[in-house]
Amino acid sequence: MSSHEAVTDAAPQDTSDKRRWIALAIVMTAAFMDLVDATIVNIAIPSIERDLGASFGAIQWITAGYALAFAAGLITGGRLGDIYGRKRLFLLGTAGFTLASALCGFAASPEMLVASRLLQGAAAAMMVPQVLSIIHVTFPAHERGKVFGMFGAIIGLGAVSGPLLGALLTQWNIAGLEWRPIFLINLPVGIAGLLLGRKFITESKAPKALRLDMVGVLLVTAALLMLIYPLTRGRELDWPLWGHLMMAGSVLVFGALVAYEKYKTKKDGSPLVELSLFRVKSFAAGIAVQLTFGVVLGIFFLVWTLYMQIGLGWTALRAGLTGVPFSIAVSVAAGLSVQKLVPRFGRKVLQAGALTMIAGVLLYLFEAGRYGTGIESWQMIPPLVVMGLGMGLIVAPLTDAVLSEVPQEHAGSASGLINTTGQMGNALGLGLVSVVFFGSIDDERLAKAPAEVGAAFTNAFQNSLGWAAGVLAVIFLVMFALPAKPKQHLEGGGDVDADAVVVEKEPALTR
Repeated sequence: MSSHEAVTDAAPQDTSDKRRWIALAIVMTAAFMDLVDATIVNIAIPSIERDLGASFGAIQWITAGYALAFAAGLITGGRLGDIYGRKRLFLLGTAGFTLASALCGFAASPEMLVASRLLQGAAAAMMVPQVLSIIHVTFPAHERGKVFGMFGAIIGLGAVSGPLLGALLTQWNIAGLEWRPIFLINLPVGIAGLLLGRKFITESKAPKALRLDMVGVLLVTAALLMLIYPLTRGRELDWPLWGHLMMAGSVLVFGALVAYEKYKTKKDGSPLVELSLFRVKSFAAGIAVQLTFGVVLGIFFLVWTLYMQIGLGWTALRAGLTGVPFSIAVSVAAGLSVQKLVPRFGRKVLQAGALTMIAGVLLYLFEAGRYGTGIESWQMIPPLVVMGLGMGLIVAPLTDAVLSEVPQEHAGSASGLINTTGQMGNALGLGLVSVVFFGSIDDERLAKAPAEVGAAFTNAFQNSLGWAAGVLAVIFLVMFALPAKPKQHLEGGGDVDADAVVVEKEPALTR
């Protein structure tokens, strides 16, 4: 089959064409690049802060900006691929992601880096949704189970290797570039993906693609900006009146979004958000879990990095190595939960995950207080492993649990909304760092007594852990609204509506 020949989702796949495995390697590499970029940035935050003189508010936007742009464009990126061609949008997204990575790597100021990260997130929103859609139309049904298994392994590898790779690249200080190689490493990978993708990926479109809802995208983006921007800047500016007014106004914009989505549904049946889904109790509860879980992750991973590298004075490499047991525990528990535990115990596995995470958070809180700034990496391993096991029990089966009672015809809209909500929660959590972490740090006192930085950051870290434990307790309670035994939607690697295919990723470990 010619790589330039456009096919629809209903077209039979050519199993004699060996080039499909090269196409698989290309899209998997792009997914790996996105996930590594998501997990690689956090570990380099202190280096960025020192080199560019970035304020803590700018630091929050370097991470939250990516998540916000990615969330706002994720559903639209998938629809653009359905309408104009998945290969075309994949290559366009890859080109944008590569260009934005170069701009990030050569950023001369915090403002330029924030703007480049916003562009990078928007490009990822075009690139990432095409990955599973391309896999779906490239491989026949009997091969998809094996292919999706390989994809899951790549996702796990990206989650584990990202922080360590970021630590190594920052620690090595290649050519005196300090943190910049964490972005510049994407350039050769992205260029190779573009050249090979043009040749080996087959173009495909959806036979009945949903229309775009740009007004919905603008409304949801405006609402999130009005909420998150004042959160990140409020503390630096002593919480001005305009910030409170913006946050209150975001509620009105969210209300306008709901009203417009109702109108859009009646007009052409292609809303950005399918509001009827929220009548399904398990879906509404699952979205609440996804949002609040994203908030927890957004808070924890940023404050954890700041605590280790600024508060404790550790190197990027030491901080990166300290996090390896956590990543391994997440991967192990995720595999066990889907393959062994959820089919037998259902919802109880997710609730056990929430309680396990709470136990790990409380153990970490206790150790941070007991050992203070003298805490060692090996002493962090027990709470991190417990937290990782709990997170793994939640992240892998959560999507199936949320989708289990959703009508099949709305599976695409629902899965897209799940991923978007997770990214929104991540961005919101990063915004809240200024409240739960920096809000307990007295800048004037630290300016007079720099020696107290370690104690101040340790105290702020404990405060953040307390918030995280409280939110996880709420998540545990909301999980009672999930189905007792979630159905398996994609059993046996069978056929899936390509319109419904949206990348199911582990939560971004703070982009």
